[in-house]
Amino acid sequence: MLARKKSFISAIVGTLVALSIVALVLSLVRVEDVMLPPTVKYGMVFDAGSSHTSLFVYEWDSDKENNTGVVSQTLSCDVQGQGISSYANNPPEAGNSLRECLDKALQIIPAEKQRDVPAYLGATAGMRLLRKQNSSATEQVLAEVAKTMQEYPVAFKGARILTGEEEGAYGWITINYLLDSFTKYSPKAHAWLHPETANIFGALDLGGASTQITFMPEDSLLGQNEGSEFTLYGYSYNIYTHSYLCYGQNEMLKRLAKELISSSSTLVQHPCYPKGYTETVSLSSFRASPCTDGSDPRLALGDSTVTLEGRGNASACLAALRKLFNFSACGHSQDCSFDGVYQPPLRGQFVAFSAFYYNFKFLNLTEGQPLAVVREAIEGLCTRSWEDLSSSYPKENPKRLPKYCANANYILTLLLDAYKFNETSWNNIIFQMKAGSADVGWTLGYMLNLTNMVPAEAPASLKGHRPSLWAAAITFIILTLILGLAALLLLLWL
Repeated sequence: MLARKKSFISAIVGTLVALSIVALVLSLVRVEDVMLPPTVKYGMVFDAGSSHTSLFVYEWDSDKENNTGVVSQTLSCDVQGQGISSYANNPPEAGNSLRECLDKALQIIPAEKQRDVPAYLGATAGMRLLRKQNSSATEQVLAEVAKTMQEYPVAFKGARILTGEEEGAYGWITINYLLDSFTKYSPKAHAWLHPETANIFGALDLGGASTQITFMPEDSLLGQNEGSEFTLYGYSYNIYTHSYLCYGQNEMLKRLAKELISSSSTLVQHPCYPKGYTETVSLSSFRASPCTDGSDPRLALGDSTVTLEGRGNASACLAALRKLFNFSACGHSQDCSFDGVYQPPLRGQFVAFSAFYYNFKFLNLTEGQPLAVVREAIEGLCTRSWEDLSSSYPKENPKRLPKYCANANYILTLLLDAYKFNETSWNNIIFQMKAGSADVGWTLGYMLNLTNMVPAEAPASLKGHRPSLWAAAITFIILTLILGLAALLLLLWL
């Protein structure tokens, strides 16, 4: 009988010891190792530009909303047709134009998550111009866009027109977020580190109707209209940002053509277009844009047309483009770009995207090539005939192909003469359209800001144990050891 009791108590002691070991092991396992996979969240933003609209869908793990570099781009969809501002005379079509891309987005977002997806539409310079012309049509277009998006099972958050400064600032956030400039995780230090301020990138954006420059200058911009302040990951950033309406490449081409027109001729020599290329334009098209003065006496009423005849002259093209800028308004001030606009000295590296990137991609220029090589490539492009270009690039859009000489020379004028890059600082410009798997632009920064996914405080370096789970494990171990000790004393007593 005594032997049976001792055997039973020994079994109890062994079981309690085993349970203690299991409890100890479980207490040392991190919570996230035993939890279910994190929930994936989605967000979508329409970029309603002056010449076209694009939809971007992003996704991220719900348990990492306060970490950096965790958002990935799931979908990029180009809306068919022109920008929503082109539907001023038919607003319902502005909404209908979005349907194809919305349908594609819902095909990749799980049905059970769709109603929680924040959906935004941000309109840029095209709608800013339309608002100057016809505020009533602007409101109708935005209303129709909102009406269409509200028909879909998403959490529609609104359609609005961004200011030029917002567009520049959100593009700056996107670039530095994707390039880990705000905060970066160091596996060696097991902590989130704050990179040096000097490693913050500037942003150069060129669209169809406007262009933006944004960067972090050496000195504070308090008191300057172009200054904006952000607090990201516990650090303050005072940035300079300015948007130039009517200086996008499409509006630039209209302004250039108008400046070349005389009141007495219907045939106009265009120095930036290739030899052998002609284009007929209606004078009424100039009156339709606030960027080209409709009261100009050269723009006769009616449906008169002029023919633009290409001359392929790079130097004359540059000279004509410089006339579009009012450099004399800056006087002798060094802190001025053009048109009398304040700009502090440039600082750091810049990412040039949108039309900056696409034009230089066409020139097939590799990263870091000297300015002299760039100039030579542009001059070579401008001297090629239309017959040569059209046969060499049969897949290129025939409406876009003859404009590359003008666009490239305009970019040089804008960057060198207006923004004041030089032979040395030219090497600080990176022409890039993607960072990681995401497109560079203002949409990601806009969504990050509106969904509060870029916090003011730095993220926690490591996830620890849940206090309740840790306390329970400790309590269980202590009780197990007490019971085991009691059983052992009983065994010895018997």
